[in-house]
Amino acid sequence: MSNTPDTDNAVRAYVDGHGAAFLAELSEWLRIPSVSADPARTDDVRRSAEWLKDHLAATGFPVTEIWDTPGAPAVFAEWPSGDPDALTVLVYGHHDVQPAAREDGWRTDPFEPVIEDGRLHARGAADDKGQVLFHTLGIRAHLAVTGRGAPAVNLKLLIEGEEESGSPHFPELIRSYADRLVCDTVIVSDTGMWSEDTPTVCTGMRGLVDCQIDLYGPGQDIHSGSFGGAVPNPATEAARLAAALHDADRKVAIPGFYDGVVELTDRERELFAELPFDEAGWLRTAHSRATLGEAGYSTLERIWARPTAEVNGIGGGYQGPGGKTIVPSAAQLKLSFRLVAGQDVEKVQSSVRDWVAALLPAGIRHEITYWGATRPCLTPLDHPALQSVVRAMGRAFDQKIRFTREGGSGPAADLQDVLGAPVLFLGISVPSDGWHAPNEKVELGLLMKGAETAAHLWADLAENGRE
Repeated sequence: MSNTPDTDNAVRAYVDGHGAAFLAELSEWLRIPSVSADPARTDDVRRSAEWLKDHLAATGFPVTEIWDTPGAPAVFAEWPSGDPDALTVLVYGHHDVQPAAREDGWRTDPFEPVIEDGRLHARGAADDKGQVLFHTLGIRAHLAVTGRGAPAVNLKLLIEGEEESGSPHFPELIRSYADRLVCDTVIVSDTGMWSEDTPTVCTGMRGLVDCQIDLYGPGQDIHSGSFGGAVPNPATEAARLAAALHDADRKVAIPGFYDGVVELTDRERELFAELPFDEAGWLRTAHSRATLGEAGYSTLERIWARPTAEVNGIGGGYQGPGGKTIVPSAAQLKLSFRLVAGQDVEKVQSSVRDWVAALLPAGIRHEITYWGATRPCLTPLDHPALQSVVRAMGRAFDQKIRFTREGGSGPAADLQDVLGAPVLFLGISVPSDGWHAPNEKVELGLLMKGAETAAHLWADLAENGRE
């Protein structure tokens, strides 16, 4: 697809002309309450998968399949380009949604879509059904404007059904079907932009390791007057661990924690600084009164590009009214670590184990339980496929595209690890969309810009996307 004003206008005209039908289709899908966390909605999650499978077939995908897991089903679709040397692109998203009910604070039925003031309100409108479905409008526009009978790339979609439940079966799913998912590039459409006025592309997500440390001292709670000060106290040791987690500059003080960290480049720091960041407004959103973190880094750098350690919970001993003068028999500490590119999950877990063992005194027995870990992912700014996404968005939005990262974590790194392909992010949601909150919505204008971006993207990737 040539990069000309006439082509851009043709794509825009197609998207605008088919927008009403697209919204009707999206609304039909949104009416299916595909809440993966609710066992009572199991049949609805499957119904959602079946609806998407049928819709992708109607769009033109010659291969559409339901992939079952021990939990909720995923949907796979494939549309070969027909060009022998075509790039292969995999689009990831999810069709399950968060729980929602009127009593949560919704103004309307969360599963009965309502359009008002240029916004579509419904659970899943932004997260993630709207952002999955704009690809179907985009591929139709791509074919209509280019006159092609198939996409310019070999296009695959994998839309999982358990993302809102932590993707417990997703790593095994992609390992099992790795031969069907082979690709050159992954596009994740389960993210957002900085704002309506500042379109952005996300270049990476942090990883996650979290754990619980259980500390055991006396065989039972004992009298603090008769024994306190002469035997180790597990609650005190939990507090000492928490206090030792950071040094005076708020750096994580666990030896080996920063091994392999990919440092921010000067150019990345400049690009972050270009964003119109309102720290006072951000603090209001965080319900906090001041910023605090690793010395030498801005707030955005801290939450996007630096590894962190947080105390998620600490407890032990008596918690009831009044006093109870004991040395408790046990205490617990819950910790989470956000990881950045270059850090290794297993290495971080091992470093935490060694750190805990070195700090605890004799007489305190401990156990560490790790939950599911997520690896970080990062795409370099100069990667050709990333530049294709930037150009496609620029054509749709008619303005400069800036760069962000995500401070949270998701299944994108599993795709990167198993498939060995770079992960790119194409999302049009904005912070006001209210993911997971009552009255979730998506801006209709941005939804159409997402479809335009997808329409431009496939030809650009076909021409420029290889390293």
